[in-house]
Amino acid sequence: MIKIYDFPHGARGLRAAWLCEEMGLAHTFVPVGFPPDSNYRELNPFGTVPFLQDDDVSMSESVALMLYIAQKYGPTDALPRVDDERFAKVLQFTLLGEASLSSPMTPLLAVRFGAPDDQKRNWSAVGIESRLKGTVDRIGDELGDREFLVGPSLTLADISVATALWIWRRGLGQHLPATLQAYCERLADRPACKRAMAAHSSNTPAALGDLGSVKAGT
Repeated sequence: MIKIYDFPHGARGLRAAWLCEEMGLAHTFVPVGFPPDSNYRELNPFGTVPFLQDDDVSMSESVALMLYIAQKYGPTDALPRVDDERFAKVLQFTLLGEASLSSPMTPLLAVRFGAPDDQKRNWSAVGIESRLKGTVDRIGDELGDREFLVGPSLTLADISVATALWIWRRGLGQHLPATLQAYCERLADRPACKRAMAAHSSNTPAALGDLGSVKAGT
């Protein structure tokens, strides 16, 4: 069975859990404390969270987890075939959700919850926040009035980007444009998404639209 190790409120680990639910795959959530203890570091010497075990496979990096699950247990419409016209865009936005959204949020989370008051609006934090606001607005433009980011159905792109937007709104207390707020609410209402919430942690908030993480992950 797939084991997903994550912080109880970690949005990144929910990427893998949510995909498992969309694909009908059995999985289990293993909570990780903060900071991760020595037992966890024996499993994952990098110490990053989330982390996946699947028989003899052990790996980290949330986007890599999704790609692994989709390709090993697919095919799934969440990851179109390479000859599908959607394939390139799905890869682009799946990576964007981490590289251009979630990852730059990590130092902002550290500043918000750990920096002295007179350093919370330092030069780096202001600059990163400004760039992220531009990226968020651009995603709203890309989505437009469509239900999903790429094509007519949910893909890895939506799972990756939506979890990042939840961190942006809840973890960092930032505003989402109305289009993206509605988008997040639609995705949070998916049965598979709700099941992933319940499986991931019984302590997870009742609405994924309110989800955030204040702890580092990948």
